[in-house]
Amino acid sequence: MSIADRLERLPFSGFHYRLLLLGGAGYCFDGLDGAILAFVMPALQHLWGLSMTQLGLLGSGAFFGYFIGALSAGLVADRWGRRSVMMWALACYCVGSLVSALCMNWHGFVLARVLAGLGTGAESAIIAPYLSEFVPRRYRGVFTGALAGFFSFGFVGASLLGYALVPGSANGWRWAVGLTACPVVMLLWWRRALPESPRWLEGVGRGEAAHSVLCDIEKSVGVVSPAYEARAVVLERPSVGGQFARLWGSGLRRVTAMSWVLWLSVTFSYYAFFSWLPTLLIARGFTITHSFGFSIAIYVAQIPGYFSAGFCNEYFGRKATVVTYLAAAMLSAVAMALVSSSGGILAAGMLLSFFMNGAFAGLYAYTPEIFPTILRATGMGSASAIGRTGAIAAPLLIGALYPRAGFAGVFGLTALILLAGALSILIFGPSTVNRSLEEIGDAY
Repeated sequence: MSIADRLERLPFSGFHYRLLLLGGAGYCFDGLDGAILAFVMPALQHLWGLSMTQLGLLGSGAFFGYFIGALSAGLVADRWGRRSVMMWALACYCVGSLVSALCMNWHGFVLARVLAGLGTGAESAIIAPYLSEFVPRRYRGVFTGALAGFFSFGFVGASLLGYALVPGSANGWRWAVGLTACPVVMLLWWRRALPESPRWLEGVGRGEAAHSVLCDIEKSVGVVSPAYEARAVVLERPSVGGQFARLWGSGLRRVTAMSWVLWLSVTFSYYAFFSWLPTLLIARGFTITHSFGFSIAIYVAQIPGYFSAGFCNEYFGRKATVVTYLAAAMLSAVAMALVSSSGGILAAGMLLSFFMNGAFAGLYAYTPEIFPTILRATGMGSASAIGRTGAIAAPLLIGALYPRAGFAGVFGLTALILLAGALSILIFGPSTVNRSLEEIGDAY
């Protein structure tokens, strides 16, 4: 039996639940890091006397780091392995977050956020392709969708920290930012036992190591390990430029372009909404307490959005799930632009949160599948990095757009960009339903 066949025959077990917990905790801290800034921005604006444009630059700082981290993580992970990238990414995030909490001016805060963003960008780009390589096709959609669902717990945690700490004292924002880093130390300790991906090990000619890892997994789930026969592997070690060139070769060009457009549209819309949410509500006339309270309710709506999409991934397919949730998110953004009552804003915001995060659950399951193993992390990392350019642009553009176009203009733009993402996957996206990673990769 091949390494892939042995992975496909595994029952879903405690081993996979442990992967889900450890990978999901990483996404939880990524969400916590991305969301906490939305709650400290009003305090930092008051503390340092920032204009809306400066506030937008402050909001974009982490996303510059995300771009570099996501892009480099994919390249490194395909050449030297997935596991070590994930560990170093967590350590980088932890240091950056702690330094952010100690900053005395906004320039230093932006630089610290770039450092934290390096870690979160790398972490976010590598978890899904790394862990999906352990999971049989019959569970992969719901597993990866549920994995991405842990982002929502980070956003809810950030909203609770922001609500409890930021309004209470002048240094409340420091405690909120600093506390996001502390649990990461424990996660680093837990992750020491995670194995390297057997699929990647075999792909780089380390078949004996892949067999050893699989024997341990099979023993833990009560499956008898077959004898291993080494097979000849043609090692593919292209240069860094060669890795990118292969993404744009004749077989992958269409898939790469589609994934970049999709990630750009979804990530721009996501951060245009979530990074500015409390600030926009305050500008709309809500008190800081009511703004944070509404934000908690809107962030809680992420949880059913992610996990409902995780199940839809498996039963209706990743492509259908992403298209449907993006279309519903677009309609919710239109409603957000048109309503004026506080109840209407809350309802539209919760629907937008539900469907936009559901689209992300489909996206994190779909993107690693459409690239072959030797380029999986590079494909995922580059798509995530291009998406981060949308996250960089969103705080800056919304900061400049809001004074001119108001609430309706911000969410009207969000709806148009979501439509572009839905059309890109609907027209150009391949189906991955009930196909192994090797079947999909062999199509190229």
